[in-house]
Amino acid sequence: MSQYPKSVTIGIGALTIEEVVAIARYGAQVEISEDALKAVAETRERIEELANQETPVYGVSTGFGALAKRHIPAELRTQLQSSLVRSHAAGSGPEIEKEVIRALMTLRLSTLCTGRTGVRPVVVETYAQLLNADITPVVKEYGSLGCSGDLAPLAHCALALLGEGQVRVGDSSPIDAAQALSQASIAPLTLHEKEGLALINGTDGMLGQLCLAIEDLRQAAKVADIATALTVEGLLGTLSVFADDLQQLRPHPGQADAAANIRTVAADSGILAAAAEEFAQTQVQDAYSVRCAPQVAGGFRDTLTHAATVADRELAAAVDNPVVALDGRVTSNGNFHGAPVAYVLDFLAIVAADLASISERRTDRFLDKARNRGLNAFLADDPGVDSGHMIAQYTQAGIVSEMKRLAAPASVDSIPSSAMQEDHVSMGWSAARALRKSVDGLQRVLAIELLTAARAVDMRDGEPAKGTAAAIAALREVAEGPGTDRYLSPEIEAVVELVVNGAVVNAVENKVGALR
Repeated sequence: MSQYPKSVTIGIGALTIEEVVAIARYGAQVEISEDALKAVAETRERIEELANQETPVYGVSTGFGALAKRHIPAELRTQLQSSLVRSHAAGSGPEIEKEVIRALMTLRLSTLCTGRTGVRPVVVETYAQLLNADITPVVKEYGSLGCSGDLAPLAHCALALLGEGQVRVGDSSPIDAAQALSQASIAPLTLHEKEGLALINGTDGMLGQLCLAIEDLRQAAKVADIATALTVEGLLGTLSVFADDLQQLRPHPGQADAAANIRTVAADSGILAAAAEEFAQTQVQDAYSVRCAPQVAGGFRDTLTHAATVADRELAAAVDNPVVALDGRVTSNGNFHGAPVAYVLDFLAIVAADLASISERRTDRFLDKARNRGLNAFLADDPGVDSGHMIAQYTQAGIVSEMKRLAAPASVDSIPSSAMQEDHVSMGWSAARALRKSVDGLQRVLAIELLTAARAVDMRDGEPAKGTAAAIAALREVAEGPGTDRYLSPEIEAVVELVVNGAVVNAVENKVGALR
């Protein structure tokens, strides 16, 4: 948490990925800038002018979607907005994780603060109060098609502002929203013209999950390089193929960064130095899963960079329909379509699956006596009596297979809705949910490679590199070294936690400096 701010000011400008993560995952408090509140109030005046005109304005004095042709009289407009929220809060399935909902809420609040949506300042202030009071609406898995925004998830959050539906306060069991708001001294909202629509019409759910995934995958990229360095050392391989001049012959920036990290972590390894002459005479080359690690990890990194660029653009967006333009006109648009976000969510699921795949292949080399260069079969203490890491690789294989299925793109699908008014949708929410599972899978696969490679290095003679020794020391805090078979699952879970919380990367960087 130390690297994340404890409070974040949301204004007219864009949030950063790190600020979204700080609020969503680490509970940073939210403040609204005076400029944002001023912009919100000024735009609201324009909405109220239009509300008083006889000419229908979509979202202000009409129905929605396929029902947009009906003009709604003034006395029914409060009902119109609250009915919209209630009817769209139609999610089903398992409950969504707290940090995802907080990310979604943060991003909706950020859009409201741009002053382009037409809500009153009290709506902005109430939304911020929910976040600061750690009130998280209960949102279900299914209900978003990634177009016209993440409708059902956002509607469940909007419902809580009305004092309806269920929420969690902190990590409590679900309670009625009215009770939670009362306990926090937050007055429930009565929605006015345009406000219900503004609360539910955005890409915030898929974007929030993209921000969280980017943060996790940046960490995973470093873990993959540390695991590769450990594997090179454990397999008595060579670092020569990671030389910088070889990477510059194919100038992908991610590839150069990955190779540099591997060189840094495994630099000055006594184990590799002692094995260098025999390698040159008998091995000549390492297998692709080792030799080509920077190419795969580099492609992963470059895809992640592209995804972050898309996320940054989306964080600077005011996604709503209709939107209040800078010249004051209220106009329909298509900016709620989730295609740009959906595509990169799918891209990341693909490269996460491939990074996990190459990690699993490196792990498998340690377990095969014909390929592990002198180690016991399965790294077992007494092969036959002991099975070593045989089934740990099965676990990896099962995860990688699942990740390959999750890599099938969601964004190529579309099911028309709303009486064919919404006849092409992004399925970005589905892409986000798949990626979230893939991120978890990648972290687990890398943890098993770390655990296996560290065991192999411990079984070698000689001194490991400073960087790899630091990684092994971190692992040995939670997992024993080589020995007879023992209950392995708790050790795997403990190392997964070291991957997730950054402890492995921190331990290595404390010894060798910041990795790229």
